[in-house]
Order: sequence, then C-alpha cells, then structure tokens
Amino acid sequence: MASGIDECADDVTDDERWLVIHGRRWRRTDPALPEDLAARLRSHLGRARSAVRTTTRAGDADATADARRRVGLATSGLGERGPRWWEDDVDARIARALAAVEELDRDAPPRADEGPGVNA
Repeated sequence: MASGIDECADDVTDDERWLVIHGRRWRRTDPALPEDLAARLRSHLGRARSAVRTTTRAGDADATADARRRVGLATSGLGERGPRWWEDDVDARIARALAAVEELDRDAPPRADEGPGVNA
C-alpha cells in the first residue's frame, strides 16, 4: 500500500522492500505511489488476472497473451516487477506508474464505478 512517504533508497529496509509468504520473497508495492494511482493499478491487475483465468479456460491464446501483458504492465507500474523501485528516484517511479495506468486505461478502460482517471 502507498504510504505517501518520500524516502531515499538508503532509508528503506529489506522489510519494506520484500514480503515473505511461505518462504518465498515477493517485492512490495512502491510505498511512494499516491494511493489513488496504486488503487487504479491494483484494479487493473485484478481484472487482468481474471482475464488470464477466463481466456485460458476458453482456449483463446491471443486474449490470454494480451491479459498477461496487462498483468505485467500493472505489476511494473506498482513496482512489483521491472526495475527495483528503491533504486530510482520518486519522480521516475511515479512517471512509470502513470505511464502504465494510462496504457492500461487505453487497453481496458476503467469500470464506470471507478470514477475518473488519476489525471482527471
């Protein structure tokens, strides 16, 4: 979850970078992302993961590939994949997240109940 704290990489501990579940380390979401931006990316991530399940069951390889691409965009935007968020400055991280959500909005527009985009 985003805390809105602007920390330099030297102040971030391993506990803040990684989440351990059943002995496996998972990268945490970038804490510098504004909550509304992180929420939009999580929404896209959930819908894309659902689309992966649905299209895989339907045997639609092209749609599954597109859904997996959207999962990758959302996780990269959240800082959970791609460049390690603690190695970049906050402005670059937020710019990467904004680019991801804008592309996701073009590919899979937000639902009506999600309200306007993060830049509205």
